[in-house]
Amino acid sequence: MKRRLRDYGIAIGTGKPGPRNKITDVAGVTVGHCTIDTERNKTGVTVIMPCRDNPFSRKLTAGVCIQNGFGKSQGLVQVEELGTLETPIALTNTLNVGIVHDTMVEYMLEVGKKDGIKITSVNPVVGECNDSVLNDISCRAVGREEVMAAIKGAGEDFEEGDVGAGKGTVCFGLKGGIGSSSRVVSLGGRDYTIGALVQSNFGSTKNLVIDHMPVGRQLADIEPVCVDRGSIMVILAADLPVTDRQLKRMCRRGAVGLARCGSYLGHGSGDIVIGFTTANRVETGKEPAVFSVEVLKEELMDPVFEAVAEAVEEAVLNSLAAASTVTGYDGTVKYSLTDVYLSKLPSTGNNLL
Repeated sequence: MKRRLRDYGIAIGTGKPGPRNKITDVAGVTVGHCTIDTERNKTGVTVIMPCRDNPFSRKLTAGVCIQNGFGKSQGLVQVEELGTLETPIALTNTLNVGIVHDTMVEYMLEVGKKDGIKITSVNPVVGECNDSVLNDISCRAVGREEVMAAIKGAGEDFEEGDVGAGKGTVCFGLKGGIGSSSRVVSLGGRDYTIGALVQSNFGSTKNLVIDHMPVGRQLADIEPVCVDRGSIMVILAADLPVTDRQLKRMCRRGAVGLARCGSYLGHGSGDIVIGFTTANRVETGKEPAVFSVEVLKEELMDPVFEAVAEAVEEAVLNSLAAASTVTGYDGTVKYSLTDVYLSKLPSTGNNLL
């Protein structure tokens, strides 16, 4: 595994991470990648599997927050309306959303057939970032084979950085990618886990902040004309007993984590947060007509909001720390934060400057 932010002695916030410090600390969640790394294409697909059983027959309570809508995602309207997630979540590049969506439909039809469920309508959720700075995006290199490989390869311990849907992304003018983090919160005598995964492709170099330090000012010469655009997909997973409305509140706090890294959610950036919980599953079918769920009290949400902000912030920074320097199809080079900064730090913990 590649080095992450904490491997350089930098711990974000005061919250306690889960054992992996990844979204997969939420029991049942797995992540898979398929990476395309050729002379012309630096791209791929990442799939977040929200559970180990069939998400269509036992839907997950879910919520969405669109911080800035410059994006081409699919499936968000139904999640917003019904408050449920019924498929895995796939991330890819902008021009491959349709192909990935079609493959997800095919995958869910196969799952339904295996479980004896006739599926006549299904709502795959697909998010995207535009990786055309490093990837010849017009090739539309991600197809059925790549999506199925990502699903098949999903596991609890997954790579971060320039892999999967993050292979060609750019974050704060540096090499972005896939990053993840988690936090454990204690509420009512029980521990719950909140995890975040990001596909980072946003931000201006001069604005980069790491643990409250304006690191980007030292790196501005690397990308002096960089502006805050390009998009970020944030996926939140939790095992909290919350409603879809409470999940939407949690998703809103994803913007806090982005702002702490130095983003102001620029005009050309699609900043989208999708959240789900493995608690409060919704059974498909007409019976029973009424069912009961546990719901967290609103006045206990503050530690949850703080955990979301910290997990998103650290996930973004992990996407930078774990990424390698990548040369794009036209010779454009995007440098790794590790190469230009982290590897040069003294071993003094969070004393960055």
